Amino acid sequence: MADINEIAKVFVDFYYGNFDADRNNLRNVYKDISMLTFEGQQIQGVNGIIEKLTNLGFKRIQHKIQTIDAQPSHPSAGSILVSVTGQLLTDDEQNPQRFSQTFQLVPDGPGNYFIFNDIFRLCYM
Repeated sequence: MADINEIAKVFVDFYYGNFDADRNNLRNVYKDISMLTFEGQQIQGVNGIIEKLTNLGFKRIQHKIQTIDAQPSHPSAGSILVSVTGQLLTDDEQNPQRFSQTFQLVPDGPGNYFIFNDIFRLCYM
């Protein structure tokens, strides 16, 4: 079994790299059974999730990841829980916003995972 911390790091690099470049590229990591909770709004299914992510109120975004934590979430199923914290800058903003995002990754064939659960929150101080 691969190291879950390495899997989490590779996933986070892929996810936020694609989120920052073109959110449509994330379509393949969600499925119709996936659920996103974005600032308290629940959305289920790949089409609804991608619609939400591509219609956020900014054109450009840059994530700066600060922490990545991973744990096995269901040992016999091979699922992984990934918690991410960081900062993000949108468009021409100069002051970064803090965020927290948690993913449950579920195996989808050898060496592949899909996002079953995704919870995103901005962290206000």
